[in-house]
Amino acid sequence: MTAENPSVTSVIMVSYHTGPVLFEAISSVLAQTVPVELCLVDNGNPPDITAKLQSMAAVDPRIRFVTGHGNVGFSRGCNTGARAATGEQLLFLNPDSMLRPDALEKLKRHAANLKRPFMIGARLLDEDGKDQRGCRRALLTPATAFVEALHLYFLFPKARLNFNHEPIPQSITPIPAISGAFVFLTREDFWKIGGFDEGYFLHVEDLDLCLRFRRAGGEIYFAPDVVVTHIGGTSKATKAFIEKHKARGFIRYFHKNFGDEYPSLVLFLLDIAVWARTGLKIGLAKIKAAT
Repeated sequence: MTAENPSVTSVIMVSYHTGPVLFEAISSVLAQTVPVELCLVDNGNPPDITAKLQSMAAVDPRIRFVTGHGNVGFSRGCNTGARAATGEQLLFLNPDSMLRPDALEKLKRHAANLKRPFMIGARLLDEDGKDQRGCRRALLTPATAFVEALHLYFLFPKARLNFNHEPIPQSITPIPAISGAFVFLTREDFWKIGGFDEGYFLHVEDLDLCLRFRRAGGEIYFAPDVVVTHIGGTSKATKAFIEKHKARGFIRYFHKNFGDEYPSLVLFLLDIAVWARTGLKIGLAKIKAAT
């Protein structure tokens, strides 16, 4: 692990067949108004993209390029980038997310006024400027998963998983969980909880990180003044590939974090529900592609 540089914020970006938006995301990081380094992890891009990224890193000392390991999954890719980082503060940023030039400057101001350990998420907007639901969340539990899956909000309004239906806070505010598309915290606090759990290949690792962070005594915040455009869905990975890994992630999450709190029958029924939902989503995607 490299030595810390307190004047620099390290942005960790893991890319796998991200497409042209990757270079927009890179440009937005390098355009920040405060010192920054970009730890760019190549999780198996096409050879021409890898060559272009290598060329960029060769001429810009702010880019630390890590490649040659293939697609090791998002969690392991993030940890790999964090190990290469020199900054005292880390920002895990999806490769299809565009920062405004003052994003890191605002984050550093917020960080100066918060008691550690803290984690900060941003307001994530889609291409149409609409708030994405994952940037403000409750902690995922079997109970909130059940309410969310069956749309039982009218019976259990306080058990909703996503808070995008609620008004945007006027200032930075505590929140149970945030999206892995944008996670800001100190490097020391990240490694104190072991970083991302590499048992997750794709999806749910962010909810696991938030849960472990809170159980370790950390506080999570939502910063509404830090606005990010998150495109989403740019990877060329198939729907089946994504949904299968998402299902495995949910099952790992519930058994790992709630195996001692819920009866085994409840978790077994959750497993069935997760795989049924996965099969349905894959089937609908195939029907849509065929029409």
